[in-house]
Order: sequence, then structure tokens, then C-alpha cells
Amino acid sequence: MEKEIFENRKKILLDIINSELYVPMKIKELAIILDISKENRSELEQVLNQLIAEGKISRTKKNKYVKADVNALIGIFESNRKGFGFVKVEGQEQDIFVPENAVGNAFPQDKVQVAVIQEATGDRRCEGKILKVLERGVTEIVGTYQKSKSFGFVIPDNARITRDIFIPGEKSNGAVTGHKVVVRLTDYGGSNHKPEGKVIEIIGHINDPGTDIMSIIKGYGLPVEFPVEVMNQTEHIQNDISTEDLAGRMDIRSWQTVTIDGEDAKDLDDAITIRKENDKYILGVHIADVTNYVTEGSALDKEAIKRGTSVYLVDRVIPMLPHKLSNGICSLNAGEDRLALSCIMEIDSKGAVIGHKIAETVINVDRRMTYTSVNKIVEERDPEEMKEYEQLVPMFHLMKETADILRKRRHNRGSIDFDFPESKIILNEKGKPIDIKPYDRNSATKIIEDFMLLANETIAEDYFWQELPFVYRSHENPDNEKMLKLGTFINNFGYSIKMTQDEIHPKELQKLIEKIEGTPEELLISRLTLRSMKQARYTVTGNGHFGLAAKYYCHFTSPIRRYPDLQIHRIIKENLRGKLNEKRISHYNTILPNIAERSSVTERRAEEAERDTIKLKKVEYMEDKVGNEYEGVISGITNYGLYVELANTIEGMIHVTSLKDDYYFYDEERYEMIGENTNKSYKLGEKIKIRVTAADRLLRTIDFELAEE
Repeated sequence: MEKEIFENRKKILLDIINSELYVPMKIKELAIILDISKENRSELEQVLNQLIAEGKISRTKKNKYVKADVNALIGIFESNRKGFGFVKVEGQEQDIFVPENAVGNAFPQDKVQVAVIQEATGDRRCEGKILKVLERGVTEIVGTYQKSKSFGFVIPDNARITRDIFIPGEKSNGAVTGHKVVVRLTDYGGSNHKPEGKVIEIIGHINDPGTDIMSIIKGYGLPVEFPVEVMNQTEHIQNDISTEDLAGRMDIRSWQTVTIDGEDAKDLDDAITIRKENDKYILGVHIADVTNYVTEGSALDKEAIKRGTSVYLVDRVIPMLPHKLSNGICSLNAGEDRLALSCIMEIDSKGAVIGHKIAETVINVDRRMTYTSVNKIVEERDPEEMKEYEQLVPMFHLMKETADILRKRRHNRGSIDFDFPESKIILNEKGKPIDIKPYDRNSATKIIEDFMLLANETIAEDYFWQELPFVYRSHENPDNEKMLKLGTFINNFGYSIKMTQDEIHPKELQKLIEKIEGTPEELLISRLTLRSMKQARYTVTGNGHFGLAAKYYCHFTSPIRRYPDLQIHRIIKENLRGKLNEKRISHYNTILPNIAERSSVTERRAEEAERDTIKLKKVEYMEDKVGNEYEGVISGITNYGLYVELANTIEGMIHVTSLKDDYYFYDEERYEMIGENTNKSYKLGEKIKIRVTAADRLLRTIDFELAEE
């Protein structure tokens, strides 16, 4: 049906259904009124379904079309493991709370019609009831199969899906108790019956190596294998650069060049050159020219958009691009000619970029360095390491000198540095965790961070002022309400933040982070501050980056593993070649909003999957540590108990019911757990000795109890 006819028919139908004289009708009755033949009734159904999806009309259980509830809103439902949930309505700042008895049969990510049954008052948010599910967000679920006589059921891995899925015996696909399975939902259940489904894939037994991680991969719908057409295109890509590839490129193969990465990194997409001329630093950040091989609209490009990002799980990497590219021709391997897109910056003694050049280049890396080696040179002055890399040592010291200046400048403008301890999980050949420790963030990792940040800012500012279509990395200012709540919270600890005209400068949060450093409440306040800020995302407008206190920011430095970087490389190259004409500008203006939105979604999906695998392996690591005693720090306090973090970053909970020497209650004002009779208290940051009592891989929880002193 043509768009004009479709929209016209929508308007007519809406007028009819909203008319005071209208009585609820079925589709055939509406077809008679509109003089639509039986053969064209499917077109009428399309129009009616669209009006339902927009929340403008409703359909009764008897398939009659009626006016939409005047208080109804359309949004996305997100559930909580305790049964209740929230509906996020586009353009509405606060979510609508939905109590458990008003959820109906909605599942996480469903598009729903919700009626407001109680308006927001004070701190209490607006309350609603789900009237109808308009569009299902979940069609397949990963979980653990349990057999029971002639049928079975699946316990979902996603704790936010609070009901088990009933599986008729003939739809079990041969699954047995303990199998991890993928279930396709055939019925979403109701007040009198459970959701129902059929097993479409058996991932493996819960105790089989790799099944746990693969269950998370399947649960998030992460694509693992590359389609045949993608692999076919990849096979035809040459392993070496050709003479044609070099045409028009700036040849900087003679420049002293290094890559600095982790020991196990294989996709090396950034290289560094640096020298000093009088009082100026000439820093070159050279990024793999992935777009030379991944052309717009190709099978490789379509798959890269779909994946959005590489996903780094504890036991594997799910790459955005096939290994032949990411570890081969697009990886800046030492001693091999490679194509790059370079940002060469002139930096003054105060860290300001006073000039820059963006160019298509050909480079040849002298050495593949690791963070460990470079740190040994610039911090430890290790004699063996300095001898091994004698020719490069002056370059590394110059890097450290430059990075320190850049970091100081960034700090002075208010950039916030959340330095949470990340976990490094060591697995054996069977995927079992054998050690967990904090990830080492040393001088060498900071050098590369500083250089990449500067290149990202320089590129973003250049293209912002050219007013060309672009993808920016935006981190918008926090919501005033959340900042006011944070201010109230930290006042209890004797801290404050200044807000002017209901706005906050990042420098205020930076000062707060510095003040709490080393204090018992550091971890809690840092986490709450981070949660009070908005999530960074990709946008087509340059909104700046609040956390970095940067006016202009983008992601330019990782096109092997992030699609937005690859996309802006394509734009930059077209611009450098003078091919960004009106037609191409119009083309990019059309496609970029969707690419930015999709990239933000795939990034969040990857982050959540990564977090889940880390959490899972931490629980598995503690399974055989039940009974062991450790020293930890109280990292959080709730009505339910005390969260305790160990030195290796593992966090568990001491449930309030396990505090046997008294009846304890949570004092919200003092953020303490206090004994009613003894007045004994537990405070944030307090060091305590704990004993591990349980580690549940299914629930991904670790339980502690107090160990006797």
C-alpha cells in the first residue's frame, strides 16, 4: 500500500473509532463501512495494527476495535527479579513504576501500553498498570532444563524473567535435567497458566566446559559465526598491501614507530610516533585503515554494523571483523607495511594542540611493545628491559613526559578519572577460573589512554567546525535531580558539591573523587557518583563529553573493534579525497542517526555480556572456597545485609539474618548496620574477616558470614 493511501486510511479510521456515535466493531464491519473488499482486508489490518502500535486505538479480547485509554502511554517494559518493573516512555524523564500485580504477562523489553493509575508525589514515582503488550521484545530464552515426568520446565538464566517456562514433553528436543537450552516462546502465559515454549537448541550440560559462557552468548543474542558471504569476501582480501594501495598516501615508514598493547592482544589497531622539535612535541597517532578493506554496503560492512563492536568475554573474543582482517592485514604488526589513517599533532609545553594534520599514510612498526615492558622502562628503569629496547628508550621517556603534560591539562579543566579496580580472571584449559586479581593499570596503559583521548578530541573538533556529517561520542550533563540527590547523600559524610543555575561542572565531581580517595566511603561514593551521571552514547551532534570535560569528542582510534570508528574513518577519507559532495553528505545525514543509535545499543549489549561472564567466573572461582576465611572491606550496606569486597575484587553478601549476636537494623541516615541491644555497628570501609558460606552459579550470588576474630 502506498504511504499516502496508508496515512489517509489511518486518519479516516481514527476519526471513525474516536467518533461519539461509534460502537466497537470487528475488522469485517469496518471493511464494510470503508467499502474495502475481502481480498484487501489484510491491508486494512496493517493500518489497524499500526494504530494499535502507536497507542491510538485498542483491540478487545473479542477482536473489536475501540478507543485507546486516554491515560495510556506507550513504552518499553523492564522487569526486576523481585517481580515488579518499570516502563520507560520516550521523552518522559522518569520511568513508570509497575507493581508485581499489574505486570500481567509482560516480559523484559516488551513494548507495552501502560495506564497511569497513580501520579508521582514527592519522592514516589508515577505508578502504572500494563494494559496490553504491543510488541514482544523477547522471543527466545536461555535457561536450565528440569525434567518432570511427562513434561519439563526451564528456569531462565535472566533473573528478571521471574516465571519458569513450561515445556510439553514432545517439545523438549531430547533435553535432560541439567541441560542448558534455548527455548522459543509459544505462549507468554497469563494469570492462570505459565509461559510455554519449545526447546530449539541444546547448548550443553551445565557442567560441560564452555557451556556457561556459551549460554550467556546465546542469551544476549551475540552472533558468533560469520555468514558464508562474509567469509567469502574475506578470503578474497590480499594478505599484503599492493602498489595501488600506496597511491596518494603519506609515506612515514621511516618514522620510529611502536605499538603498545597487552601481552595477549592480537588486533593491534593503533601505533605511536613521537619526537620533540624545540619546545614542541610532534605526536602521531596512527590507526589501522580498516575501511580500505571493509567497503560500504559490502557483506563485511553489513555484518560489522550488525555486531557493532567486538565483545571481550573472560575466555574468548567475539570479533566485529573476521580474524583474517583483525589479526592480519588490519593489525599493525611489527616489520610489516600497513595502511593507516593518521592524526599528527603539534603540542605545546602546556599540552595544547596548536596544529594538526590528518592523512592517509603507510607505516611500518619497529617493535611490538607490551604495557609491562614499557612500564619497566619508564617507571622501574629496569636495566635488562632498557638494554633490550635501547634504541627506543628515549622515545618512551618522551612519551611519558608528553602524557604527563596532557594528563595535567585534562585534570585542570575538570576531567573525572574513576579508577575502579577491574578484574583479571585467569582460566585453565578447561575454562575454570584458577586466579582472580585486580587488573594492573600502570604508566604505560595511561600513556596510551592519554594519546588516544587527544586524537579523539582533535578529530572531533576538526569535523565539528567543518559542519560535516559525523558520529560523536557524547556524554551529556547529568540530570539536576540526580545531582541534588547525590549532594544530599554525600552531605551525610561531610562532603558537598556546588551547583550553579542548577548545573554542575565536572570539576566539582573531580574534586569530590579526590577528596574521598583513601577514605572508607570511597568505593560507595565513587559508584553512586558514576550512577548519577548519564551513560555515554553515540550521536550525530557534538554535545561534548561531560566526564572528560571535553567540548568535542568522538571514537576514532579502534575501527577494528568499534563500528562508529570505522564509519567516521570512511567520512574522513572521502573528505580528504575531495569526494564528500552534496549527494554523499545527504547520504550520511540519512544513515548516521540509525548507525549511532544501533552502535549505542550493541555497545550496551556487549558490556552487559562481559559483566555477566565476569560475575559467573567469580562465583565459580568461589565454589571450592566455601569455608575459607578472608579479610575484606564493607563496600555497601542495605536493609538485607552487608556487601563485602575482597582484595581480589570479588564481592559477596553477609545477610542480616546471619548476624546472630543481635537484631540488626539499617540506619539510613548514618549508613550503618546497628545492633538493637548491643549498639554494635558496621560501617562502610570497615575491614572485617569473613567466611565463605555459599556460591550459587545459577543465581550468580556469593554469600559470606562473619568469621570469629
